[in-house]
Amino acid sequence: MTHRLLFLGASLFALGACATTAPVEPVAAPAVVEAPAPAAPSAEELAKAEHDKLFALFARSDEDSLKRNPLNALFRGDMRYADRLGDNITDAYFAGEKAAAEADLAGLAAIDRAKLSATDQIAYDVFKFTTADTLRSYQPDLLALTRVRPMNHFYGIHTFYPTFASGEGAAPFKTLEDYENNLKRHKEFVTYLDRAIARWREGEASGVVDTKLTVRNMIEQVDNQLKQKPSENSYLGPIRKFPDSISAADRARLTSEYQAAYNDEIRPALTRVRDFLKTEYLPKAREGVGLMYMKGGPELYRYLIKSTTTLDMTPEQIHDLGLSEVSRITAEMEKVRAEVGFKGDLQAFFNYLRTDKKFKPKSREALTQGYYDIGKKVDAELPRFFSVMPKAKLEIRPYEPFREKFEAGGSYQNGTPDGSRPGVFYFNAYDLPSRTTPGMTTLYLHEGSPGHHFQISLAQENEALPAFMRFGGNTAFVEGWALYAETLGYDMGFYKDPYQRMGTLDDEMLRAMRLVVDTGIHSKGWTRDQSIKYMLDHSSMGKTDATAEVERYIAIPSQATAYKIGALTIQRLRAKAQAELGDKFDIRTFHEQVLGTGALPLAVLEQKIDAWIAVTKG
Repeated sequence: MTHRLLFLGASLFALGACATTAPVEPVAAPAVVEAPAPAAPSAEELAKAEHDKLFALFARSDEDSLKRNPLNALFRGDMRYADRLGDNITDAYFAGEKAAAEADLAGLAAIDRAKLSATDQIAYDVFKFTTADTLRSYQPDLLALTRVRPMNHFYGIHTFYPTFASGEGAAPFKTLEDYENNLKRHKEFVTYLDRAIARWREGEASGVVDTKLTVRNMIEQVDNQLKQKPSENSYLGPIRKFPDSISAADRARLTSEYQAAYNDEIRPALTRVRDFLKTEYLPKAREGVGLMYMKGGPELYRYLIKSTTTLDMTPEQIHDLGLSEVSRITAEMEKVRAEVGFKGDLQAFFNYLRTDKKFKPKSREALTQGYYDIGKKVDAELPRFFSVMPKAKLEIRPYEPFREKFEAGGSYQNGTPDGSRPGVFYFNAYDLPSRTTPGMTTLYLHEGSPGHHFQISLAQENEALPAFMRFGGNTAFVEGWALYAETLGYDMGFYKDPYQRMGTLDDEMLRAMRLVVDTGIHSKGWTRDQSIKYMLDHSSMGKTDATAEVERYIAIPSQATAYKIGALTIQRLRAKAQAELGDKFDIRTFHEQVLGTGALPLAVLEQKIDAWIAVTKG
């Protein structure tokens, strides 16, 4: 509805009198006709006015954020700032993010939430939660603990950028300008690496340092890049495959410039990072792997728990929840062991699943084909559970050899909102003998369809949402949905085979163990080896995977706790809707309600589902 402008006019009436010589009777003054009072704006008009203010704030905030964080624009397919990598490591950047969050919250406070529609109230609440959380992260006490640890072996520009700039990542290489932009980003990459060294030194001075384990892993990661042959070098990937639109002369020039950029700038910068980490930082890094051993670490961990789960839970509560879930899932695994007639105990059954040849992929090619086959089977089932499908296609790829050792078993890279670049499901083929096949279906459901690919694609393809809801999110919802998506394998009939069911129980056990191990490491003093042993004792995962998982929790505290907490919330809400709606419950509509407004904080999601249940009941 558009605004209505109310115009009030007054009519002037001339009173005529006969022109005679007779006496004129006095004429009473005309009665004053009061103009009608303006009509009060309707509730719809008020909601529209507040909606416009709210979405103007969202648009302004998003545009300003893209200027400060140009890679976010590029990942959306917005190329206005594609010649920049961004500089999210300087004091000026941190101050800018903090000031922007403060301004956004002030702008939000000037909007009357009560006048907004129900959908806009959801957007208001998500924006408020997300912005307040961001602002907290830039307060001096927390920033002093995070800015001095700019990279680690799980999240770092040193592993992100080679893939991004390789010609196989998110950065496009279709035009001459794309190639030129990449050269400009190279320079900012080198600057970032040198500034990272300065931040690490700042941490040395303040007593806030990373773990020796993490530092050793970073050294190995950089060494692996420096050892790459020219034919494998990721930074030179774009010049090995030019598009037809690039002329021969430009190809020759760009080849020379790319080789010079790598040899004269990137390689020396990577060497500086490796040498600094090896000779200066490693001796000063801490032995204890948990945040409890780092100056300010316990306070940081409590913040991270709240930020990643979106709930006000303590490490102790999460640890206890994890122990309860481990016990429950163990009982289900015992049922599978009995069903297949395995004679040994559960530990022996785990070892059987880890080591028997029939559970091993025969080759990288066979593993890849296995995921292709699973994808086709899942695609055939999806219409029964979803009324809206992503436009973006989904590709299946193994990790590149230079980074596979330190990656998880699988991951997802989102496509573009218009579907022109597909989403990618990456799986890990490193140390193939340690990989097993029973968990393949559940991994695909989580990382591919209908897990991350559906949740992320449907959000960013929904142009009715403000940008921060299309492209933002929180770990508890994003990973909680993906873990919930694994359970749809039961509904789809994929877990009737007991070994496939054991595979999904194993993956569910992984997420339950994460609650125990993450909190054990960072709040109870668990060691790396103690944590690995716990995971091997309670699941059939191989030692390579268990080691990568534990070292991930060490590098990115709290992130792994969000999966199970998010999934349990979605599962509880589905059960609640089924119980209250009975025959009116439609799984496709439920999924549309969960996914239709992007990644919500869990409390906001619960409010939304409760409102939907109430409306559906009538």
